[in-house]
Amino acid sequence: MVLLVQHSVSPISRKVRIMMSEKKMLFVLREEEPWNLSQECYKLNPAGELPIFVYDGNILCGNNAICEFLEETSKDNKLLPPTPKARAEVRRLTEWFDVKFSRDVYRNIVYEKVHKRFASGQAPDSKILKTGYNNLAFHMEYIDWLTERRNYLAGDDFSMADISAAANLSILDYLGDVPWETYKNAKLWYSKIKSRPSFKDILKDNIRGILPARSYADLDF
Repeated sequence: MVLLVQHSVSPISRKVRIMMSEKKMLFVLREEEPWNLSQECYKLNPAGELPIFVYDGNILCGNNAICEFLEETSKDNKLLPPTPKARAEVRRLTEWFDVKFSRDVYRNIVYEKVHKRFASGQAPDSKILKTGYNNLAFHMEYIDWLTERRNYLAGDDFSMADISAAANLSILDYLGDVPWETYKNAKLWYSKIKSRPSFKDILKDNIRGILPARSYADLDF
């Protein structure tokens, strides 16, 4: 099995990697730079979008398609709960982080700090960064509110929603941009995520030319 993903700066790529590790699936990881995709990506997926999962001659494309496929075909370590109502809540929060968080925060912070630097050599726009940090505070308050009332984001059990949130936050944490001390419940939740075996490789990620924050790989941060 081969998994083609964007460079470790992509939350969607991290999400699929974590999910495959949770399912204890062995795979060969091939990273692509989102600002310089290879022709092979376009051959496998004419849309030129990652991630791409190749197994037994079959090609699966897209975050949701791959994650739902992994959940449906693996009997171990289920990441969607058994009841329709509970599954709906997991999917709601998964979309929240895959779409809303990405639009509100990732695009305004990570794109400015990382993508612009490597794609065009441009410096980040301070006004856009400020918007991203203001949006991050809103999202952190929501995570803190959820984790004060629940064991995990969507309920009692670890789910795909936690993976989506942690995949996004881990990149911001790498950059040292998450004010964990302000959000105690969110910090406790994230410490549980960081301690999972599936997160081990994520904490080894390296963004070329950018050193991780000092506490990034620290489980007791």
